[in-house]
Amino acid sequence: MVSAVQTKDKTAPVRRSGRGRTPSGKPNPIDVHVGSRVRLRRTLLGMSQEKLGEAIGLTFQQVQKYERGANRIGASRLFDLSRVLDVPVSFFFDDMSDETSAQSPRLISGLSEEPAPFEADPMTKRETLELVRAYYRITDANVRKRIFELAKALANASEAVPEVK
Repeated sequence: MVSAVQTKDKTAPVRRSGRGRTPSGKPNPIDVHVGSRVRLRRTLLGMSQEKLGEAIGLTFQQVQKYERGANRIGASRLFDLSRVLDVPVSFFFDDMSDETSAQSPRLISGLSEEPAPFEADPMTKRETLELVRAYYRITDANVRKRIFELAKALANASEAVPEVK
């Protein structure tokens, strides 16, 4: 994309990378991360790209582009995705590496320092979701109850024992 910038006497063309892309033309790593979180949640739910697309009024090809980070996901679409996939919007940004978050256009341009760290909700982590799915696949209610009691007992025991470093 080329635009003109006016100086005192001349108008000089200035090259800008495509909207939301890095100067190399690749998708911003943050967009790739958000897309991978959409794919993670969709697959954890056993939902196809086609079904997700239908639920939010898109084609499966558009869902593919979002999941690859090739297309950015706008705020209203991210809100729709969070509702369909039954997660908070923050889920899409969880577990982002420091290297990826440093690719924020705000940080690259030097406009601001990194905000205070955000502690992720354990209910939105992949490990939690997989554990809950496995738990509910146990068909015997008594076995499920015993596993629940075991997990609570282990958690209480680990809280009682001081951590050794």
